[in-house]
Parts: sequence; C-alpha cells; structure tokens
Amino acid sequence: MTDARLRRGRGSLGLGFFVQGVTFALLVTRIPAIQDRYGISDGLLPVFLAAVPVLAGVSSVVTEKLVARVGPSVVLRWSQPVVLLALTAVGAGSELWAAAVALGVFGLAVGALDASMNMLGVSLQRAYGRSIMLGFHAAYSLGGIAGASLAWVGAHWHLSLLASYLPVVAVLLPVAFVGSRWYVDGRADGPESGQVREAEGSGVAFRVLLPLCMVMTFAYIGDSTVSNWSAKYLQDVLHSSEELATVPYNAYMVTTLLGRAVGDFGVRRLGAVLVVRAGAVLAALGFAVVAVAPGPWTGMAGFTVLGLGLSVVVPQTFAAAGRLFPGASDAAVARLNVFNYVGFLIGSPLVGALGDAWDYRGAMLVPMVLVLVTVVYATSFGSARARYGGSHERPHTVDVG
Repeated sequence: MTDARLRRGRGSLGLGFFVQGVTFALLVTRIPAIQDRYGISDGLLPVFLAAVPVLAGVSSVVTEKLVARVGPSVVLRWSQPVVLLALTAVGAGSELWAAAVALGVFGLAVGALDASMNMLGVSLQRAYGRSIMLGFHAAYSLGGIAGASLAWVGAHWHLSLLASYLPVVAVLLPVAFVGSRWYVDGRADGPESGQVREAEGSGVAFRVLLPLCMVMTFAYIGDSTVSNWSAKYLQDVLHSSEELATVPYNAYMVTTLLGRAVGDFGVRRLGAVLVVRAGAVLAALGFAVVAVAPGPWTGMAGFTVLGLGLSVVVPQTFAAAGRLFPGASDAAVARLNVFNYVGFLIGSPLVGALGDAWDYRGAMLVPMVLVLVTVVYATSFGSARARYGGSHERPHTVDVG
C-alpha cells in the first residue's frame, strides 16, 4: 500500500469523522426545537431519544455481517449520505409519524456509519504502524463544535429546522461523497507477536473483548452525563445563571478536541496503557471536582478536566479491539460499537434517577467510580511499553502524515 494512498485514505476518513460530528451535533442540540415542531410530549420524548441508539446498536450488529461481503469503505460511503438525508427529513416533516420514520432511519444509518468508520480507522492505523486513531476522533470533536455553533446560529436567528439543516447538508453531502472515493480498506499484515489473542483463528472471543466493552460503556456513561446534565447541574445545584450554564459542555468539547489532538503523540511516546490510565484518572478527578464544587466556576473546571480525561478512552478502546483480533478486527469493532449505545442509554437515566431520589452531587460520584474502573481494565489495551498497542512500531518510513 503506497504512502500516497495511505495519506489520501487518512485525510478522507478524517473528513468523514468531521462530517459525522457536525451532523450529530446538529441533531442533538436542536432536540427542544424538534420536540416543539412535532408536538412530542415530555413523556414521549424519552421514547424517541432511546429509539435512536437502540436502532443504531441493531444496525452495528448487522454491519458486522455486511462488511464481510462488501467491505467497510462501501458501507461508510453509502451510510453517511443516508444519515445526512435523514437529518434533513427530521427538519422537513410536520407529522409525528414523519419524525418517527426520520429518526428511525437516522438511527439505523448512524449505527452502520459509526461501526464502519471505526473499522476503517483501526485498519488504517494498522497499515500506518503507529497511533493515528485519536486524530480521527479529534476531527469528530471539531465537527461537533462546528455543528453546535451552527445550531446556535439557527436558534439565535429563529430559523426553522429545515432552514438550519438544508444548507449544511447541501454542502456536506457532496463533499463527503466525493471524499469517500479515497477511503482505504486496510488489511492485517500478520499476527503481532505477544499481542494476538484470537479464538478459532479469526473469531472474536467475547470473554477477551468484554473488558473493552465495559470500558466503552463506562466512557459513554460519563460522556452522556456531561452532555445531558452539565447545564442543569450548574444552574440548579451550583446556582449559576442560565447563560453560564451553557458553558460547561462547550468547555468539555474543546478539551476533548485538545486531548485527542495530542493523544496520538502520547500513545507513541508512552504507550496506550499509560495514556488510558492517565485519562481515566483525570476523568474521575473531574467528576470529583464537580461533585464537591462550591460554585459554578469550580464546577466548570471539573467538566473541563473531564473532557481532557475521557477524550483518549474511546478511540483507544476501538484501537485495542483491532489489535486483540487482527484477523477479525471488523467484527470486534462492530460488537464493541454496540456498547457505545449501551452507555448512552444507561448514563442519562441513571444520573437523573439518582439525582431525583438522592442528590445530584452524589449522583456524580457514580460515573466517577465507573470511569475509574478503566484503570483496572487498562491492561487490555496492550503492553505497558506499546507505542500503538502492539509489541512493535513499523519503521518510520511509513509515517506519512
């Protein structure tokens, strides 16, 4: 595989991650507007919101079978336009059934997109022979910041959902589709000494994958806690203004981007195990600061530290799955991706229930403990000296980007 082809593949996949970050942020940040447009009651809204990750999880499992026939690049090439068109449909409809169909299609397409996108990232990292996975997720975070900013513009100028979504989709759809021409389906170049743990040669042993599934779940419980409860926590518990309550999630997204932007360098120098353990400890520290914060500024500092810590965990979890099962990395990533949605489904209701029944400060300690468990599971990310998780790094002649 030539250096030029790898470089193009890396750039085009990074663009795909960015586009998905924009798309997802445009959806989740306009949920109140979607609720108002379709007249979705407060009681029915959780059903709609839960249906998206449930359908995405189902789609991720189906994608495991599909990529065995057509390859992850083909799945990503066609699922990303469907996600963008489904977003447009969410903004264009007016009846409740139209919202249900559009969100259902969005969920099914996004499950295939998330799985295939990370499959390509894992295989490209193997082809590079060094850590590049965090860079892809940094592009996603950058897209999320851009999407949230575009959503703010739409809300500020009181634009309809369709007027907010259609121009963005009109730009991103052709860009993503043209960029997909250069996707690279990487290949395994053989077992990596001391790190290959496979069942039946090319299968995925769930007992080996389970620690990574737990880490993925805990990471997304932490992430969904911030996205769903940071504003409410700052305003109701720490008595901030409504304007100030919007800041923690933005700060969290910015530090997530910064952590992912430098994370690959850390993995190459220190190894995946140490980087993941440091990230888990930082995230737990962030939750602890939030739980004991005497005022809103201290609380914002806690959420900021949280973003820096959690930023490295998810990308390295996908990368570790690919390393553990180099002969079945697509299947491993597809199954692991399901636990992304499990964590998302558990996190927000868990914190809400604990906050209502007990105390929101105490509720923040639960994701803190769960994230801290990652320190124990970090041995699943490779040897302590690994530079991209295997027992070696390929010669730097392939470091092209």
